[in-house]
Amino acid sequence: MTPDSDTPDAMHDATNDPVRGQPHRIVERDGVRYTLLGTAHVSQASIDAVHAAIDSGGYDAVAVELDAGRLQSLADPAALAQLDIVKVLRDGKAHLFAANLALAAYQRRLAEQLGVEPGAELKAAVQEARARNLPFHLIDREVGLTFRRAMQKLGWWGRAKTGAGILLAMVGDEEIGEDDIEKLKGGDVLESSFGEFAAHSPALYESVIAERDRYMAANLRDLAGSGAREVLAVVGAGHLPGLARHLAEDTLAPQAVRSELEVVEEKKSFPWFTLGLTVFVIGGFAWGFWQGGLDVGSDLIVQWVLATGLLGALGCAIAGGHPLSILAAFVASPLTPLHPALASGTISALVEATLRKPTYADFMALRDDVQTVKGWWRNGVARVLLNFFLTSLGTAIGVWTGGLRMLGRLFG
Repeated sequence: MTPDSDTPDAMHDATNDPVRGQPHRIVERDGVRYTLLGTAHVSQASIDAVHAAIDSGGYDAVAVELDAGRLQSLADPAALAQLDIVKVLRDGKAHLFAANLALAAYQRRLAEQLGVEPGAELKAAVQEARARNLPFHLIDREVGLTFRRAMQKLGWWGRAKTGAGILLAMVGDEEIGEDDIEKLKGGDVLESSFGEFAAHSPALYESVIAERDRYMAANLRDLAGSGAREVLAVVGAGHLPGLARHLAEDTLAPQAVRSELEVVEEKKSFPWFTLGLTVFVIGGFAWGFWQGGLDVGSDLIVQWVLATGLLGALGCAIAGGHPLSILAAFVASPLTPLHPALASGTISALVEATLRKPTYADFMALRDDVQTVKGWWRNGVARVLLNFFLTSLGTAIGVWTGGLRMLGRLFG
């Protein structure tokens, strides 16, 4: 079950080898011969190699480093228009949706700069398999899970930089740096993309690369029961060493591996900050009524409502929110610190998306519109996301402002 060497002599001694001249590994296990073809996600040569390998007729199944969502995005860009933005907000996935937009924007910039669509060789593998009536298998982990697990392992500062990087990636139009292009030649678009969002760290590498090596190896091992005996796996060249090792050596059942790598752990720490803020706000009101009577207590409540409500509403207004969305932000902002379900950004964005439901044209123009500042206010989908972020930011500033004013009134 040991993977073959990838030295030139070991790899290219067969003159009829359909992957001759390309980085690859061959692993034989459980009666299946896996040919792992390493590709560069921005290389026409990789696209040609994929076509040549499948056209050779030497394989009875094809596996691809994609999940269903990424395949749909590559094959049908218009599929984005079928997304229910209201459901995204209700499910608390606004940040994830924004991350996917940033990834799409990053890939678009690469395509314009290099003339090759990132992942085109993966799309070609699926198309060629379909044309030859070969079964194909999507073996990568869903990108949303990868993103959430990566964020889970970063500290608060890493998550903050990632959030800022996501916004910058969606509006930036500068050329992709040489270092990132070299990573793509090495073969992983997610690694290069996430590299823009946050500083490199062992935790980030573990989620974006190492875990996916294990996950894809588990999915490949599952093919032993499908009847396939010659499997071509098209993956980024950066995955070859780890994927080949796990495919040859892992003994844990594939389902157990997937279950382990699909878990996003809930925060186990007690929400001390939220509890402390709630106690501070309610306790401050109670102290004001007790020590200063009705006038002081009422004044503290009014100051808190105005500080949080006005700044939350201001954020919504800057985002171009509907008057009722602004009103919703004003009402929800003073309550946001008391319970996550009352988050002002989510509530105002939901009202915005309901009153001004994004159109099909908005979704179709989204990738272009988020490349410019004006486009964020013009596009219905982008405006909802902007509403979410700016309302949340305004409320956060209002909480600190209101808290400091309350302290000053109580102890001044």
